[in-house]
Amino acid sequence: MDSERKIQALKDRLTYIKDIFGAKEDDNIRLLSAKLNELLEKEHKLPGRVLTDELARIEELFDFTERKLDLSLSPMDRVRIVRHPQRICLKDILENVYDNYTELGGKGEFNIDPSMLIARAYFTRRVGDKVINQMVMVIGQEKGHGEEYRNGGSVKPWGNAKALHYMKVAETENIPVHTFVFTPGAYPVEDWPGAAQQIARNLYEMAALRAPVVSVFSEGGSGGAEAVGMGDRRIMLSHGYYSVISPEGAAAIEGGLRGGDRATPELIEKCARQLGITAEDNLQNGYIDKVLYEPPLGARPNHYEFFRELRRELIQATNEAVSEVKSMKLYRAMVVRASKTDDAESIFMLWSLSKSALNRLVEKRQRKFLAMSRHARLDNTGLFKQAMAATKSAIDSTHAYFKYDLIGRQRKRFNSMVEELGAEAHLVRHKLLLPIKRTLDRQFPIGDGAEAKKDENVREKLTSLSCPEEGACLIGSEWSWSSPRSQEDRTISCPNVRTHHCPDLWVPDLFGDFAGVCPSCGHHFPMEYRWYLENVFDYSVSKEFNREIESINPLSYEQFELKLDKAKEKTGLKSACITFDTVIEEVETVVAVLCAPFRGGSVGAAEGEKFVRAAERAGRKRQPFIAYVHGTAGIRIQEGVNGVIQMPRCTIAVRRYIDAGGLYLVLYDTNSYAGPVASFLGCSPYQFAVHSSNIGFAGPGVITETTGMTIAPDYHRCYHALSRGHIHGIWDRREVKKNLHQSLLTMGGRNLYYR
Repeated sequence: MDSERKIQALKDRLTYIKDIFGAKEDDNIRLLSAKLNELLEKEHKLPGRVLTDELARIEELFDFTERKLDLSLSPMDRVRIVRHPQRICLKDILENVYDNYTELGGKGEFNIDPSMLIARAYFTRRVGDKVINQMVMVIGQEKGHGEEYRNGGSVKPWGNAKALHYMKVAETENIPVHTFVFTPGAYPVEDWPGAAQQIARNLYEMAALRAPVVSVFSEGGSGGAEAVGMGDRRIMLSHGYYSVISPEGAAAIEGGLRGGDRATPELIEKCARQLGITAEDNLQNGYIDKVLYEPPLGARPNHYEFFRELRRELIQATNEAVSEVKSMKLYRAMVVRASKTDDAESIFMLWSLSKSALNRLVEKRQRKFLAMSRHARLDNTGLFKQAMAATKSAIDSTHAYFKYDLIGRQRKRFNSMVEELGAEAHLVRHKLLLPIKRTLDRQFPIGDGAEAKKDENVREKLTSLSCPEEGACLIGSEWSWSSPRSQEDRTISCPNVRTHHCPDLWVPDLFGDFAGVCPSCGHHFPMEYRWYLENVFDYSVSKEFNREIESINPLSYEQFELKLDKAKEKTGLKSACITFDTVIEEVETVVAVLCAPFRGGSVGAAEGEKFVRAAERAGRKRQPFIAYVHGTAGIRIQEGVNGVIQMPRCTIAVRRYIDAGGLYLVLYDTNSYAGPVASFLGCSPYQFAVHSSNIGFAGPGVITETTGMTIAPDYHRCYHALSRGHIHGIWDRREVKKNLHQSLLTMGGRNLYYR
């Protein structure tokens, strides 16, 4: 029986090796296959002792060959390793790394989302004569070993909502959070709470989560990974990958594939290599803190030594995260920093933190992510301009401090006291004078004619049309910028002509006076971003900043520099983001615009850096911050994780701004999808859309390809986003400026001045 088990194990190992290397021809694999087949042919003829010796020799050959093959792994081979059913999963880690655990939120198929697993676990530690259980909250995607109901680790929105709930529970209980990233990407469904919106909520909350977070990456697919991946310590398994998109997805985009066409294996391998997805790539770029090395060809459930190493690494990482923010720098803290992972079990440290230590933990986490990806963009601002900008920033901060903190708070207190006293005086005066007024009314009643005239005036005000205030009406001929299409001498039909019987529209009127809006049914034709810049934000008289920050090709992705150069030449922009100071009806604001004509408005390191600086500038100047999204296709895939990391970076910048009292408002237009919507845009408490907008996590083609579902043509329309609670209002293009001004007057933070 023992020989049969060993032979079956060898068969499984050979199958695993063939699965990993796919159709690749390799002499080593052929040798293993030949030796195993040779043994199988004569196993019944060999005596027991000889068979045992033969098995031992073949096992040694397998060990040697696996180590040899491990050295030749390509990035795509590593992708196949993490996708293989024999790959370790979160359940294996719970069973072998922690001393005890209880699964929360349901088990197996009977779960709110079986692809997201939550458990309360602990490590048992001996300190002197005492045995102490150190509690942690374990959160991560569960792929299982081929269970279909796990959905391959693709978490649905309610699964990420469950994860966020238990992160907050850990925060309340003052225990660390261990997150495990085992996902090819989030499940692209927009049903409430919505894939994009829920990931954005998770990122927003993790940006200030008052609990130590240690994240372990095995398979990190874009937004799905970011939903639980913002850790104080980020560890990556050596055979894992962390990427903006799957290699197959990148190959489909690069190859321009349509209609179910498949990319060639050579193109997929090439994209996997160019995306910089491996553990070594991410360590070099600074997006993870450490690589945990696995057994040859990846960790599987029977690699118990690896589980012991992972246990030590988790304890060490948690100790490090805690020791760095404890107020008293005790000897243990120094030992933790100087010790190796092997010593982790011998060092005991309490993982609960004081309020001040938790504040330092959050600040340290935020600064860590904000400092990332600086190498992945180009800043051509000269030293003199940088010095001037730094001086101006210091002046703005000092001015804001004196105006809003030092003097402003005292003035608010004084005004509040005056208002309270005025209200009291009004009430006293009213109570004293009311009896006198009643007596005078009885002695000197108002004449019938006067009363009738008064009633007539009231009736007139209620029944007649009100006269609009000067400047409130929208006069099309007064648009300061008209679309170049308004010069075309032709007519166009409205898409709603069959349902609304709209007459044909003369193009000069439509894209000139009518601002691209059908006067019959209100259908919004797409409009250039320049229309909004000039007619809403007065860009021609505004002050742009950080103009010199430029998109580059940090991964040396093939032909991408040429595509960037074409985009720069075509648009006159250096990145897809424009940031500037402007005034909207006497209200000073900071604005960031994502421009669809520049690479689809996709976000990379340059765009993320400009957005972060804009949020910081709005905070320094104590001004509202508006993000106008003319369109965004998501994260720029050619920048790999350099693009993905902008999701937590920009979300942290927004979180810091809002926590300081800022008003952050987002306005969507045309098509807004993927990473930006699932992070720094989707986390805004005030999100609005123009009638012409589509909003979602993934486009129709991606949804069909990944889920097999065919969605309705209007699935991403803004009114569906409004019905699901993703946005909070839909605006007519002609009224955007008026509505923005009204929003600035009626919404606001506790520290900012708007009027």
